[in-house]
Amino acid sequence: MDQQADTQIVPEAPAIHPARPAAAPVVMGVLAAISVSHMLNDTIQSIIPAMYPMLKQSFRLDFGQIGLITFTFQLAASLLQPAIGWFTDKKPQPYSLAMGMGSTLCGLLLLSVAHRYGLILAAVALIGLGSSVFHPEASRVARMASGGKHGLAQSLFQVGGNAGSAAGPLMAAFIVLPYGQRSVAWFSAVALLAMLILFQLGRWYAHQQRRPRPRVHAAPLANLTPRRVIFALGILFVLLMSKFVYLSSLNSYLTFYLIGRFGVPVQTAQMVLFALLASSAVGTLVGGPLGDRIGRKYVIWGSILGVLPFTLALPHAGLGATWVLVVLIGAILSAAFSAIIVYAQELMPGRVGMIAGIFFGLAFGISGIGAAGLGELADVTSINFVYEVCAFLPALGLLTVLLPNLEARRT
Repeated sequence: MDQQADTQIVPEAPAIHPARPAAAPVVMGVLAAISVSHMLNDTIQSIIPAMYPMLKQSFRLDFGQIGLITFTFQLAASLLQPAIGWFTDKKPQPYSLAMGMGSTLCGLLLLSVAHRYGLILAAVALIGLGSSVFHPEASRVARMASGGKHGLAQSLFQVGGNAGSAAGPLMAAFIVLPYGQRSVAWFSAVALLAMLILFQLGRWYAHQQRRPRPRVHAAPLANLTPRRVIFALGILFVLLMSKFVYLSSLNSYLTFYLIGRFGVPVQTAQMVLFALLASSAVGTLVGGPLGDRIGRKYVIWGSILGVLPFTLALPHAGLGATWVLVVLIGAILSAAFSAIIVYAQELMPGRVGMIAGIFFGLAFGISGIGAAGLGELADVTSINFVYEVCAFLPALGLLTVLLPNLEARRT
């Protein structure tokens, strides 16, 4: 009997939580700081599309050239992210966060004085490069401070970015548009503040790296072959494409759509864009914790496919209904990204930075390519036609049914 009791007790001890540092507390101060720095970073980024009406008029640009600005920015913001994430998985670089923000600062100053279209492209590329350095390592810091609540940490990190994206159009409406292109230089103070915060986060990050800790090996997912993992990642890429091409159509061209269809002033159009981005922040904040509670797959499913009725209605709605639909689309569609990131990190344990770099990079890259392509389509058709075509993109959310249920596989 004693022997049997021992054999029942001993195997349980190492199998309780083989790869989960569940005892670690959530470091809310670090999560708050990384969220604020993300807000500052994305405030700067979101000034770029908010300036499009002014740049279009000042430099006499067509929609294709506007799309190329977005493409240049998003390409610079995406190309290096997977490589940086892969490298820092092997050799973390705590102070790269502050250094990347230095590139953003240089881009801001150049944008404020750019007098040729080529210089505008160079300036947005520098800002994009700073973002490319920021996202993989910042995502890693958020996960390090999560205490095992990865969805919550990813949402708090991303909601800072959403808040910054929402603030950008307001900054443009009340500062850049009234005071002109040179007022962009005032936002260098925002970049400097972000550099100070990121330097302090780098110190905390470096301290965590020096602390002795037990080596934890990630447990493989039962019955999930490498081919199945690659297939699941491919599905996530398609879902990401549907989400970000549609959001790119709104972020880049919603102001032109509102001005052209309803005849509203630029400031009113910027306020609708702000409503979109603010609702996106709410959706992001809800999506991660909801994924922790009910499962990432169900959040992805409900977010992408669930927004389809509203995207189909948008091109046919009046001005008041457009406000409502834009808010609903932003909130519902944005809930998916935190769930997608954490789901992908769980598919490939131990590749936190690389996965963050790939998916943030894809988000920027897809948005840039989508903006450029949709701009050309708008030139030969109309902005309204663009929204009629893009309205069907969320139907790709049906592919979510092909994703494995990771939570079920761990139980």
